[in-house]
Amino acid sequence: MSLPAEDLVVETQPDRTQILRRRIRWIVAATIAYNVIEAIIAIAAGSVASSVALIGFGLDSIVEVLSAAAVAWQFAAPDPEKREKTALRVIAWAFFALAAYVTVDAGLSLFGFREAEHSTVGIALAAVSLLVMPFLSFAERRAGRELGSASAVADSKQTLICSYLSAAVLVGLLLNTLFGWAWADSIAALVIVVFAVREGLEAWRGDACTVPVAALTGERDIDHEDCC
Repeated sequence: MSLPAEDLVVETQPDRTQILRRRIRWIVAATIAYNVIEAIIAIAAGSVASSVALIGFGLDSIVEVLSAAAVAWQFAAPDPEKREKTALRVIAWAFFALAAYVTVDAGLSLFGFREAEHSTVGIALAAVSLLVMPFLSFAERRAGRELGSASAVADSKQTLICSYLSAAVLVGLLLNTLFGWAWADSIAALVIVVFAVREGLEAWRGDACTVPVAALTGERDIDHEDCC
């Protein structure tokens, strides 16, 4: 005997919700894993080529992972709200530290104290990231919208920002390789500084999305007030 259409919706909707939550967990896990690999390769290649843009790119990946860890620590508590301010401060200071380091390093390069060299590995990494990050962002945003998760959508926007940074780093590295414009590497690094300061200020003010873990675990419903 076939069931009415209304009953089918009631029975299948929970299954779809679980599928979407599982999909978001896998997407974010893949994003974090990729960021770790990206950071290791970028910092290593940047150190070899004296590329402040590549080093800054790698450090930004580390900060993104640390930010996720800080939020995970927040939501590991029975009352996450009590840890919210501390978690946001940790995230903000991490971004500010990144901005300060890259600014000093970029300044040294611009004033001729060091000169970035060609980096084939760096170009390849930035190009791959430019392809991978938008895909991960799109997949998470699509699943988040269908699930009705504001935090998953916000987290997908953060992933998209990484693709912008990839583009800036790639342009800087290519200009240095093709035309010998070593200063382009430092300009690309300063683009990273702008994004880092912006993210740090948003976290300090509490404007940043503070509940990505809820989107990953599905342990609680997400209200739009939870996320900017």
